[in-house]
Amino acid sequence: MASDVEIIKELDKQGRLVIPKNWREKYAKKGKVILKIEDDTIIVKPYELADITEFFDKIEVDVKSDLSDWKSVRRELLEIR
Repeated sequence: MASDVEIIKELDKQGRLVIPKNWREKYAKKGKVILKIEDDTIIVKPYELADITEFFDKIEVDVKSDLSDWKSVRRELLEIR
């Protein structure tokens, strides 16, 4: 489906509309979407969980504890400074 396609759809009596199957299969595989409402326009976007793995192993802290002793590192990190 091209990005510039416009389709006229009928709403049912409860105000629902069916999103085209090929769009759902491509962008909403898990059945969730984001609705963004801007004045008289509703934008439907795919809902995807954020990939937070880029933040793994990326913390820098100034600790004096031996990193092989996790209990002492944890204790030092939890200290109120």
